[in-house]
Amino acid sequence: MSVTAEDAGWLAAFARRLVEDRLAACGNIYPLIDSIYRWSGEIEDAREAIVVLHTRRSRVADIVARADADHPYDTPQVVAVPIVEAHPGYRQWVLDETE
Repeated sequence: MSVTAEDAGWLAAFARRLVEDRLAACGNIYPLIDSIYRWSGEIEDAREAIVVLHTRRSRVADIVARADADHPYDTPQVVAVPIVEAHPGYRQWVLDETE
């Protein structure tokens, strides 16, 4: 799943808390992305950061709730996508770390 924010430092702290609380096994932060989107009828062009979180399906709702409570955006981008396939050992590590 992924989450964007204006500040890479905020995302790093957010990801660290999720890993500490075993909601995610890992967070990979990409500190600079360009986002182009429509918001309130206007085309926006913004610099953001993104974190890719490695978790299990049963933790997604908890992460969405955490983002709703902590994220500086009114409507944060929090997107979960299914895993089609993964290395068996890595898959097990993610499951073990998010129990």
